[in-house]
Amino acid sequence: MSKSTSGSNRIPLIDLDRIYQRKIKGTYQRLRRYGSWGLLCLYFLTPWFMWGERQLVLFDLPQRQFHVFHMTFWPQDFFLLALLLIISAFGLFMVTVYAGRIWCGYTCPQTVWTQLFVWLEMKIEGSRNQRIKLDAAPWGFQKLLRKSSKHLSWGAIALATGITFIGYFTPIRALVPDFFTLDANFQAALWIMIFGVLTYLNAGWMREKVCIYMCPYARFQSVMFDEDTKVVSYDVGRGEPRGKKTPTSGAGDCVDCGVCVQVCPTGIDIRDGLQYECIGCALCIDACDSVMQKLERPKGLIRYSTENELAGKITHFLRPRLIGYAIAMTVMVVSLTVFLALRSPLELSIERGRGQLFTEALNGDIVNSMQVSILNKSENTQTFEFFLEGRPGAQLSAPEQVIIAPGERVTKPVQVSLEPQKVVQARLPFTLRIEAVGGNRATSTIDSTFIGPERW
Repeated sequence: MSKSTSGSNRIPLIDLDRIYQRKIKGTYQRLRRYGSWGLLCLYFLTPWFMWGERQLVLFDLPQRQFHVFHMTFWPQDFFLLALLLIISAFGLFMVTVYAGRIWCGYTCPQTVWTQLFVWLEMKIEGSRNQRIKLDAAPWGFQKLLRKSSKHLSWGAIALATGITFIGYFTPIRALVPDFFTLDANFQAALWIMIFGVLTYLNAGWMREKVCIYMCPYARFQSVMFDEDTKVVSYDVGRGEPRGKKTPTSGAGDCVDCGVCVQVCPTGIDIRDGLQYECIGCALCIDACDSVMQKLERPKGLIRYSTENELAGKITHFLRPRLIGYAIAMTVMVVSLTVFLALRSPLELSIERGRGQLFTEALNGDIVNSMQVSILNKSENTQTFEFFLEGRPGAQLSAPEQVIIAPGERVTKPVQVSLEPQKVVQARLPFTLRIEAVGGNRATSTIDSTFIGPERW
């Protein structure tokens, strides 16, 4: 990827000074704006919705419970989270192979929050030229008022972001009043401030530098690109040579106005070729299209395109790597759906006593004693009954009913006995079933082995 510094409008890549981004309107920016507002609303509003008497989405770390809609997950369900993360990774890979860094440009949290902070800055301090003049002007009342208003608005958004984030882990309806009355838990208040400060620094000050210097995705994205990946591209054949176009000049469509550089959040010139700093936000596309429209020339001098398309070759949208990612992701999505559909609200485990593997009762029956552990993963108090399956003639000695509260684990002694003549071999499989009493009818089974004498 090119890092050329050619072009009069090139902004140095290694530049710790501020990038003054120009405001631009267009089709892709409407998509980004509506998408960003939707994601922000989803983030800020979700913790306030209730499901019955609890929060709709709540990751209760002290209780080791993760509530999502009507489902409650436990540490034992961690493999589901791992599967979800793998699905997300393959989804990102698939999107990147097809459309480049579209995730970075439209839905990455860094992009969404930075876009919000830049919008506030433009509303308070004005256009690109006005902001440049304001920063160059000496300190006075107007400058102090605008700067303080901007940073106060940034601080308010950052604080709301921190409170909302912690609200996913602590009930937010109690957290908010407790925080502002200084009654909040110290750890919760500390993490609110930490997350708020990080949001303020990342979205307000560092902005594009997070994408350029800190984000690992920018470094390995090129491994996933190929000649058929749609990325933001400058049509060199149509645009060059740059300059004022006259019947005798032979210039291309690019008039070298520099607007595409002025709107870029990372300060690059897309005309120098694809660079790892490009986040695929399409600001330069909308900027160039607006110039072409004024000049009454066709749009698309800068557009989403593939290397093959720019070279006049056929673009292959369906290719082995893309199909492979799609198949892998589909298989995992189906697997996750099946796991969730078949997921039992109970968890059983059997532990045998540390003494003898079996004993002989007074009537001569062979007896296996064990401890059965039951975890109620539902959100309601349940009453359970024990049943023995898969071993004809076996007798089960267990409590008639066991009442278990939500999230409680109860261990009960259970005995399985067989008449001597029915112990035909040393190890005989059987199944223990636990079933809830009432309308829920939650059930769970566990396979075990009845152990008898080696020779009878």
